[in-house]
Amino acid sequence: MTSRRTFIKTVGLASASAAISLPITLSAMPAQKMIHQVYFYLHNDSDVKEFMTDATPMLGRCKDVANFIQGVPAATEKRDVVDHSFHVSCTLFFDSLEAQASYQTDPLHLEFIEKYSHMWKTVKVYDIAI
Repeated sequence: MTSRRTFIKTVGLASASAAISLPITLSAMPAQKMIHQVYFYLHNDSDVKEFMTDATPMLGRCKDVANFIQGVPAATEKRDVVDHSFHVSCTLFFDSLEAQASYQTDPLHLEFIEKYSHMWKTVKVYDIAI
């Protein structure tokens, strides 16, 4: 019983110290660069060309986007771990978390959503700290 109590006490102290240091770590990273990876699953395969020509380039023109790349699934080997089911992918690079937050309210980004959201059935986003 004593060793169980000691274990629980030790784990509790370790968890508390980790939680206390978390806000300090996050506040020390205001210039954290990041990648905003967006996957669009469109309603119609026939919309891919228009989506890549007219729609997604709007995202690359948003003022806080440092770099922008768009593409379609590569013709790689079909494997269980590879998802070829999306239609268009956009990779947006930001110089800070604040820049990405500002992008979310950029008029071009909001216009893109309003004008083209009817074309997609699903959007998946992966934000990556670099």
